[in-house]
Amino acid sequence: MSEEKKIYKVDAVIRPEKLEELKDKLYEIGVTGITVTEVYGCGLTRGQEEIYRGSVLYVNLLPKIKVEIVIYETPLDTLIDTIRGVCNTGHVGDGKIFVSELYTAVKIRTGERGGAAIIDDKA
Repeated sequence: MSEEKKIYKVDAVIRPEKLEELKDKLYEIGVTGITVTEVYGCGLTRGQEEIYRGSVLYVNLLPKIKVEIVIYETPLDTLIDTIRGVCNTGHVGDGKIFVSELYTAVKIRTGERGGAAIIDDKA
């Protein structure tokens, strides 16, 4: 009995300067589509202090990039390892990766559902 493949959505919140390198590596491992959004947020550190014109400002929402990826054929562990490999600087603020299992996906143009809606058909 063969096990059915699952569809996963991976959201990665990363440093803005890592986006271009991450895009290149994602294409290398077979990821054919991503959605990118500029976001602001804070994690456990709740922001940082900065000095602006001699005054101390407390910045609690820092600029980040959210990369959304839906996969069907790309192995999940490979995707996570790739994101970590590119985005890990070893410093606070490197970001987070969130993984969700999706019930289904539907390609609007053709009506295909499930994995068929995710696979790049080159059309």
